[in-house]
Amino acid sequence: MTYHNSPFFLFIILILCLTCTSCSAQDKHSQTLPQFGRILLGEPATSLGKNIDCILQLNNGDYWIATNGDGVYRYSQSMLTHFTTKDGLVSDFVLGIQEDIHGRLWFTTRDGISLFDGLQFFTYTDSIKNAKSGPLNAQKGGLFFGLGRNICYFDGGTFTSFVIHPDTYKPHRFDNSRPYSVYSSLIDKNGIMVFGTESKGVCLFDGKKNTYLTEKLLASAAVRTVFQDSKGILWFGNNGGGLFSYDGKKLRNITEEHHLGNPDFLKKLDTQKDNTLARVFSINEDKNGLLWIGTIDAGVWSYDGTNLKQYTEKDGLTGKAIWTISKNNAGDLLFVTNGEKICRFDGERFKEFGFH
Repeated sequence: MTYHNSPFFLFIILILCLTCTSCSAQDKHSQTLPQFGRILLGEPATSLGKNIDCILQLNNGDYWIATNGDGVYRYSQSMLTHFTTKDGLVSDFVLGIQEDIHGRLWFTTRDGISLFDGLQFFTYTDSIKNAKSGPLNAQKGGLFFGLGRNICYFDGGTFTSFVIHPDTYKPHRFDNSRPYSVYSSLIDKNGIMVFGTESKGVCLFDGKKNTYLTEKLLASAAVRTVFQDSKGILWFGNNGGGLFSYDGKKLRNITEEHHLGNPDFLKKLDTQKDNTLARVFSINEDKNGLLWIGTIDAGVWSYDGTNLKQYTEKDGLTGKAIWTISKNNAGDLLFVTNGEKICRFDGERFKEFGFH
């Protein structure tokens, strides 16, 4: 008896075709970013861990806090939750947090890259490390990841690998120095990619051509932070060279202009001075257009374009080492001090910013 023309046989063929199509779509989807995951609870916490690296507030009001050794924390709806490698994070040594255009969070860690889609952590170290090179059309909202001597750009759906070092740079395979490695990055208002490097100053990359800014001590040490203010001026923080500004034509070393450098530190004498603006790790701008500069050894400085003012423990800061300055949704600046506390400036003094 043959079933080839029976309704039952045709129904079975249809089911098989739909199943194969579904499998094919699932295989294709597995090569892209995940959209679903298990419900992730983490562990309730009553306080933040030590070695805080940075803090980020999302549009929905949630705060995420990264630590160097204790995973990450989320403060949401008056609840503090702790996430570690037990919950799928690739490493508890988290150095940075970025949010993509879809609202997903990317955690750069000592041991790789993790994505959090709202429900679950996924590891993307290999995908980023092995991304193929191609043409770049960087846009605001795109993310950069530095792994080894390459940089990976993520536009929200695709990873693209590229390098900023010249073709003539061919280090020996046993050479562990990475002068072009990226410490900080942004896409400016004109679509130019800006990279702070380990010892080659700042690289401006339009997708085809590199321009390096190295003068006035900018290449003397690592450029730990890059920032663009509301007027379009670029600011660079160098770990030894100080604070720099660049208006597209002229590079200025604000630290040297105000005689606030620390030449002994650049000479590897590791001399710490409390009244210098030499080791800049973070820069941000408040809602009044005032620039704030965080140093790793001399507290916080404000700059109005003419005058510099220093703030230390006597002004309420809980430490002189400022790891990062972040702006929350209310426009307040949050200062991570000594990796242990978060401070906010109320207009007169710094006060501890807590989660209760």
